[in-house]
Amino acid sequence: MDRPTNNDKSSLKAGSQDVVRAAKDTGIAVSIRALGPNHRERLRKHLLALETADRFLRFGYVATDQQIAAYVDRLDFINDAVFGVFNRRLHIVAMAHLAICKSTNGPPVGDFGVSVAPSLRGHGIGGRLYERAALHARNEGVEVLQIQALAENAAMLAIARKRGATVHRHGSESEAYLKLPRPDLESRLRELAGEYWAGLHYSLVAQSRIWVEMLKGFQSVRSRAIAAAKICSP
Repeated sequence: MDRPTNNDKSSLKAGSQDVVRAAKDTGIAVSIRALGPNHRERLRKHLLALETADRFLRFGYVATDQQIAAYVDRLDFINDAVFGVFNRRLHIVAMAHLAICKSTNGPPVGDFGVSVAPSLRGHGIGGRLYERAALHARNEGVEVLQIQALAENAAMLAIARKRGATVHRHGSESEAYLKLPRPDLESRLRELAGEYWAGLHYSLVAQSRIWVEMLKGFQSVRSRAIAAAKICSP
């Protein structure tokens, strides 16, 4: 069996470094994970919390609660990819949807959409989600990652431009295209390592919440016991 090269080792370390860097940059517990059907309710809650202006920028129209609920119900977790960012309460505070459009005449094309809770904007979370989606798209054989956004969605377009995408404006809409390199061993290891460390980080946060709740329960029982002892004492 071939031994891992220095590049392979760097890829394995990258996942843990990404988690640490994100937590340091945002000041919150950050975990970017690939999501599944069991996350639909939390995704729905995140999107329904978006204000009117944010819904307009995310979907290109002012989506109603019913339209958002229908969008979440239609999410294809088999052919597409959905990524989420969790806070310390394990609420989804940001999500990205990578729709992979397959074609019989050429390689698949990836379409990227993202939303971030207002209180967490300006910390680079949208960019992190874009990088995560681009890595997955690359490993799925996607050659072009595109973003279709309203021209006034400066934050979305800035994310794409910063990472080398070409932006074209067509009236009130803009399209950003990022050419992706072919997948290789390093890119695959980087995605596996990133998902492993994100899953581990999520599990640690979940376990800590369980212990905190248990501690609160013990303290409540202890307080009631002390109060009862005082009442019963002569």
